[in-house]
Amino acid sequence: MPSLARFLKPWMVFALMGAMLLTLHSLLSAFRAQAQQTPSAPAAVPEPAHGLQNPIPSDQLTFLNAYGGRPARDLLKDKAYERLMKGVIPKTTYHYGRDMSLNDAVDDVMEGAKLPVLLRDGRYLMVNGEQGPYLKGRGFAWFDLQEGIALGGFYFTPTNGEPSPTLTIYSKQLWGDTLAMSELPRAFVEDLYQWEENARVPPVSPRYFIPVNGKKYVLVHDEDYCWHPANTPAPDAMLCEKANAAAADADMNAAYFMQETHNAANATAWMLGPDQEAWLELRDRSCTGPNGSGCRLRMTRERTRVLLGGHPMPRPNPPRASR
Repeated sequence: MPSLARFLKPWMVFALMGAMLLTLHSLLSAFRAQAQQTPSAPAAVPEPAHGLQNPIPSDQLTFLNAYGGRPARDLLKDKAYERLMKGVIPKTTYHYGRDMSLNDAVDDVMEGAKLPVLLRDGRYLMVNGEQGPYLKGRGFAWFDLQEGIALGGFYFTPTNGEPSPTLTIYSKQLWGDTLAMSELPRAFVEDLYQWEENARVPPVSPRYFIPVNGKKYVLVHDEDYCWHPANTPAPDAMLCEKANAAAADADMNAAYFMQETHNAANATAWMLGPDQEAWLELRDRSCTGPNGSGCRLRMTRERTRVLLGGHPMPRPNPPRASR
């Protein structure tokens, strides 16, 4: 039987995937709450080096402490913050409903935010945007005031043929063209998970990162949603396998889109190529029966590896605990 993908327009395929991912939100939130029962990941999973470049001198970040607990809009009006963000946001053209600079897109989703600036442990500061003017746009900026790390996030629902919804992490401190979630600072990932819950952002969706060169690359899911802390009940096998499969599909769709559009941050594309259609049909034929879900996961991860230029895929890790 021909694959269903052949009869659906790409935007319909991505829309169906988006609807499925939204149903996983409560499931994955429960996984994160369960992961929080242990203070850290197992010893076999050490804290990775994040490899971020050019830390910001601490004296340039000291002023941020005064904004902890205050409305984000107060900080956004500070000229020192504007200068700081110019050194954080990569210079590139981004597609947020239309082509614009990434700086302008960030301004759109952050402007006038009333949510309080969050300062955790006197060190980790999160500036939350509430909602942009369209396409469910949301954003944040995150700082490690001790290490001089600055990362931003941008979420929206593209309508330009891109897999949707999508989350993009950006920073001039990021470099290279490969990155997995576990390679980002642990504190950042924990706060990102919390932000997703508060902002009602799906915890599984196509993810990207924009480093200093202004191009866009896949930020690979490497969370194992079937993991659970020792001496705690295992999650429902069927549900957690679906979560892992959804994450693998999100990575594959993002990788295919980026391959077809040459990693442009303002990319637009509307058609699945014959190579991807043929591969989807092959996967559908190959992965049937009682072991079908495991087969689909393996094939999808391998396909993603190929689309990403043959880079080795990261091994699954426990999901970081949310606070």
